[in-house]
Amino acid sequence: MATIHKEVIIDAPADRVWAAIADVGALHTRLVPGFVIDTVLKDEVRKVTFGNGMTADETIITIDHDQRRFAYSVASGRLTQHSASNQVFPAGEGRCRFVWIADVLPHAAADTMGPMMAQGAAVLKATMEAAA
Repeated sequence: MATIHKEVIIDAPADRVWAAIADVGALHTRLVPGFVIDTVLKDEVRKVTFGNGMTADETIITIDHDQRRFAYSVASGRLTQHSASNQVFPAGEGRCRFVWIADVLPHAAADTMGPMMAQGAAVLKATMEAAA
């Protein structure tokens, strides 16, 4: 199984970044606008439409406010396994560390998902810092 790990320091408070992540229906407006262009929630699944036209049905596994951790999985015809999490850690006054980890099969899926996750983390960082 391929593991993709993205981590960035964000010049914004952990609580503010976490609040945006935990607002799971607002990816396209509050967290990563442009990278994600639409989010539709139905029960425990959110359908995400990315700026590149790709879509994903993400099953929400947990939203843990105490640990500032969000976990989800994606089921699709091109992936045999996907599980991922986002977590936010304080990193000094007014700063935080955002960690995004995904485990995927087939291994080759990491070739597409890795760059997308890097782009998403960069957009998240820019969005949160602009709001701070």
